[in-house]
Amino acid sequence: MEEFLSLLLNQKVRILHVLPPDSPRMGDVHSLVILDLVVELEGGRIVNLEVQRMGYRFPGQRAACYSADLLLRQYQRVRRHKGKAFSYRDIQKVCTIVLYDKSPEVFHQFPEDYRHYFSQQLDTGLEMDLLQEYVFVPLDIFREILHNVDIRGPLEAWLTFLCTDDPETIETRINAYPAFRPYYQEIYDLCRNTERVMEMLSKELQELDQNTVQYMIDEMQETLEEQKRLKALLGEK
Repeated sequence: MEEFLSLLLNQKVRILHVLPPDSPRMGDVHSLVILDLVVELEGGRIVNLEVQRMGYRFPGQRAACYSADLLLRQYQRVRRHKGKAFSYRDIQKVCTIVLYDKSPEVFHQFPEDYRHYFSQQLDTGLEMDLLQEYVFVPLDIFREILHNVDIRGPLEAWLTFLCTDDPETIETRINAYPAFRPYYQEIYDLCRNTERVMEMLSKELQELDQNTVQYMIDEMQETLEEQKRLKALLGEK
């Protein structure tokens, strides 16, 4: 995980703690989230790594809300610990990282880019530490890019590990990056345990069914709202 985060953030990081999920995901009744992990890095920086099966609508707004939640949780924790000695200087950066197996449509406007980094900056050039950073990785776009080019570095090797099960691609990647061999061996050993895999698959299919139903409801609701807007516009004319 340290290596993967270091590659995503373009700087060496070391994980100190895995933090508990202090607050529930706001509004996520049927979650499309595969992984949601919050860690504290050396120096106090907080990183939230999330992997989604299917990208939620309004990904920017959603990420901003969870980034704000992460910042507030850090503020409350540090203030409790520091007491009267607390200073806003004690608050460290928070980074929200989201990987999408199937990314929202907005990312497909940039079919050549599989990593999007964002930090807050002032237009005058004035330097001010505004604390919030974001990294978005549309894995489906990365898979399309991978069809046309070879793996070009350790980050792409990691992303291939996360989103590709093609045997030839796996063999090529293991030959180029032998460190991934034990990871694949662990997956292979797990898959040989048929009973355990079937238990996991049954649970996964049940969750996926719920997620799909909720997604379809959201789609239909948006269609109805769009139709209402069009009728209102036509009525005004």
